[in-house]
Amino acid sequence: MVPVIDPCSFSSSARCTTKHLNLMLHVDFESHVIRGKVALTVEMLEDKCSSLTLDTKDLQISKVAANGQEAKFALGAKHSFNGTPLEISLPFELSRGQHVIVEVTYETSPRASALQWLTPAQTAGKKHPYLFSQCQATHCRSMIPCQDTPMVKHTYYAQVSVPKELVAVMGAVGDGQEPDPQDSSRTIYRFRQAVCRSHLGPVSHRDIGPRSKVWSEKELVDQAAYEFAETESMLKTAEDLVGPYVWGQYDIVVLPPSFPYGGMENPCLTYATPTLLAGDRSLSGVIAHEIAHSWTGNLVTTKSWEHFWLNEGHTVYLERMIARALESEQYRQFKAIGGWKELQDTVNLFGQSNPLTNLVPSLKEVDTDAAFSFVPYEKGFAFLYHLEELVGGPEVFMGFVKSYIQLYAYSSVSTEEWKNYLFTYFKDKVDILKKVDWDGWMNTPGMPPVTNQYDNTLADVCIALCNRWVEAKEEDLASFSDADVKALSSPQLTEFLALLLHQNPLPLSHVKRMQEVYNLNSIKNCEIRFRWLHLCVRARWEEAVPLAFQMATEQGRLKYTRPLFRELYNFEKYRQEAVNMFLQHRAAMHPVTAALVARDLKVEQSHK
Repeated sequence: MVPVIDPCSFSSSARCTTKHLNLMLHVDFESHVIRGKVALTVEMLEDKCSSLTLDTKDLQISKVAANGQEAKFALGAKHSFNGTPLEISLPFELSRGQHVIVEVTYETSPRASALQWLTPAQTAGKKHPYLFSQCQATHCRSMIPCQDTPMVKHTYYAQVSVPKELVAVMGAVGDGQEPDPQDSSRTIYRFRQAVCRSHLGPVSHRDIGPRSKVWSEKELVDQAAYEFAETESMLKTAEDLVGPYVWGQYDIVVLPPSFPYGGMENPCLTYATPTLLAGDRSLSGVIAHEIAHSWTGNLVTTKSWEHFWLNEGHTVYLERMIARALESEQYRQFKAIGGWKELQDTVNLFGQSNPLTNLVPSLKEVDTDAAFSFVPYEKGFAFLYHLEELVGGPEVFMGFVKSYIQLYAYSSVSTEEWKNYLFTYFKDKVDILKKVDWDGWMNTPGMPPVTNQYDNTLADVCIALCNRWVEAKEEDLASFSDADVKALSSPQLTEFLALLLHQNPLPLSHVKRMQEVYNLNSIKNCEIRFRWLHLCVRARWEEAVPLAFQMATEQGRLKYTRPLFRELYNFEKYRQEAVNMFLQHRAAMHPVTAALVARDLKVEQSHK
């Protein structure tokens, strides 16, 4: 088979593969850099190998050695978003199957896209600085010279030196700590990840299960422990569905508000946004999603970012199967309805003919951050649900998912390999599978070729209330009361607002009345608050504009921040204020968030 080449990576992954990393990192909060040495154990996949290439981005490389011998190196041409290839000439030739330890001494840039440095004022405690890393999709190369592609999977050992008043945690098992022998004001934390990211700050933890802790700044730790109390039951449910959890520990760290995603799976340690701390546990689906990634994403991994749907589509499917087991089939169907709307919104935003809405897009010369969307999540889920219905229902299809995970555990997979195994597993249903519009699902932009039919039982009340508001005339507004929403769960209230956002903008009088009777401004749940403020700005309610700016800037989750800034920018009266507000808060944003919002607001590079 011809090896899959990742268009988002310069590394020579077809000729050699990393088997292990040994990291020694010194974190400098004053200079906002990490000084490091990484030893990569690399296995050759071809004969007569005398060179290799690693991915880097804005790294200063000072020395390279191979098996202890000095090696010549050169940095290639800098790419606008993929970084710079580090080309290493080995002082000897190796054959297929042989290993070499390549040691690179380097320093990161203060502007490394994987790292966000927070001042004490930007933390909850206000006393100590804070650092976290976010490497998906192609940002690890700004923190470590490596083969920055999901087709390369390896173990690692890390030693991290930090000021002694701080704590380091990583997506790995802790292996003790000791005073830094070079500096008595610092501590070295050690980590090992033996199954084929870092975070530093003044954090506390609480036990939330026999194999789980939650970590956060001490001001949030009790609230986080309450919010994530169901973690163990989700883990057990996932194990019942797809087999043993192989990573040992499953911890959650609540990062500062600027973290750009809802969650980010790392073996042993999930990163979570503080926007999940709503106080009603209604947002625990994000943790179910990250737990599911322990199997689909971490254990079985996409071979390149073009096949990202294999990670996310399967993870959404498994997340909703967990919800089915813990809640009901109707609840799974209800979540699928919401996901379909997210997909419609994404396709409308990107454009019906945009090739980035393909389930398997081409990412040649495409910035993976700009390509990130709900498409691999929700188009992927819709496709798997479609297959589920064709082959005989959820129990039958889960048999395939479990078998697929067991077969490809500890490896990386392409869509073609996944499809071949699907046909092998369902060998008695090949005629059915051949009738699937494979090209329409995989390689065609826009909405899927099939519209799945979901159970509307839990959605009907949301649809009815939405229709009442859409059809209401001025004289009908008095008929609305708080009784309309008293019996709605948080997910149902979220769905009601999402439905309204799919309609023409409501008249301003309607939105004002909605606040009067439902008091939506008082709700802390971010899913509800985001849609409510979106609705208000779209209705041109000027009193809501400061609240929308507040939500867009007090947290940096892309799901909320980008759409709010876009909606405020579209409100012509506040367009310049949207740009000014962004520029004012840009320095406190995560680099990925800042770059994407700048693009949305048409802010030129000169503003940086």
